Amino acid sequence: MSKQTKLVPPTTPIVLGKLGAAYGIRGWLKVFSSTENAESIFEYQPWFIQNSGQSQHVEIEDWKHHNKDIIVKLVGVDDRDTATLLTNFEIAVDSTQLPELENEYYWKDLMGCHVVTLQGYDLGVITDMMETGSNDVLVIKANLKDAFGIKERLVPFLDGQVIKKVDLQAKLLEVDWDPGF
Repeated sequence: MSKQTKLVPPTTPIVLGKLGAAYGIRGWLKVFSSTENAESIFEYQPWFIQNSGQSQHVEIEDWKHHNKDIIVKLVGVDDRDTATLLTNFEIAVDSTQLPELENEYYWKDLMGCHVVTLQGYDLGVITDMMETGSNDVLVIKANLKDAFGIKERLVPFLDGQVIKKVDLQAKLLEVDWDPGF
């Protein structure tokens, strides 16, 4: 039996997926990948699984496609009961592993950015993103004293159409959007 090295959780983790339900009796788990190509999640190593703020390193023993799902076998997870304990744990890696993008943005890069209209109205801060199928949507938490009484705005991420300027250095997005909407 080989001795596993204890790896320190990443300082800048990014969640790439989630462990699903146990599959079978030998410790396999379904994997829900957030990567563009589902199996690309296995290109990022090492994996850390996290739940309730706790993070631990896991090693992949094997993975495969099963019907339309992807299933994974983790080292040391050899039965259904152990696998079941890991259901709904997020799969995270160090965000420095992600490739640099040109003229595109990772969702993580947009979090915390201020969003202002072309007229200078401060819509608030991006707190989340949603994938709708046709386009991504910014979830913007409005300022406490928003003139329109809005607490949260949903603005489509349509580059060039709605999104006019993205300045990641200044953490600022400029949009062509009606603040009352």
